[in-house]
Amino acid sequence: MKIEQIPVDRLIPYARNSRTHSDEQVAQIASSIREFGFTNPVLIDGNDGIIAGHGRVLGARKLGMDAVPCVRLEHLTETQKRAYIIADNKLALNAGWDDEMLALEFEELRGEDFDLSLTGFDAGDLAALMGEYNEGECDDEQPDNGSLADRFMVPPFSVLNARDGWWQDRKRAWIALGIKSELGRGENVLGHPETTGNIDFYAQKRAMEKRDGKKYTTPEAREKLISEGLIGRSA
Repeated sequence: MKIEQIPVDRLIPYARNSRTHSDEQVAQIASSIREFGFTNPVLIDGNDGIIAGHGRVLGARKLGMDAVPCVRLEHLTETQKRAYIIADNKLALNAGWDDEMLALEFEELRGEDFDLSLTGFDAGDLAALMGEYNEGECDDEQPDNGSLADRFMVPPFSVLNARDGWWQDRKRAWIALGIKSELGRGENVLGHPETTGNIDFYAQKRAMEKRDGKKYTTPEAREKLISEGLIGRSA
């Protein structure tokens, strides 16, 4: 499969493209290209007509790019080409999300000070997904529904760990406990020695942020908690 750099002005949008792109979405695509690069080539036919990637081309225009990487799909018939223009957009929409895994990934990205808006999720989506409350919205009488990292009592981890047996056993145990972070503090109730010392970290991080009126990255919070004698260096 050959990738060609084609001038943006040569690319021809499909006149009957049924997929729409708002100004806001085009701005998001442009921001993504600026952050990550042009990672997904535009699919075109033999006459430089766009088959897939209309939004990416609009984002490239917004950034003032002269050319974009393209792949020609010259093997498609006219009928297949028209059908694929629809399928390329619809098939992606048919996928779902593992909300728990997604929230854990966002928790880790936020700890790295990454701009989560670049993922395409807005602030409202992120707040709802991560179960966060504005200060003063919850009190001691309400259940602890903080971020998943708080509720699951472990620091964020790689998505690859989700298939490990120990994680699946741990998750079942948490569900059996009602996913209440206040249960089991100070002891390794799940029988996994690797969790000892990390159980309280995110709860203490949130409490410290509420006390100080500011957010801390994960490394900042860890160093501050260590300096205040609240956790050990190995936690």
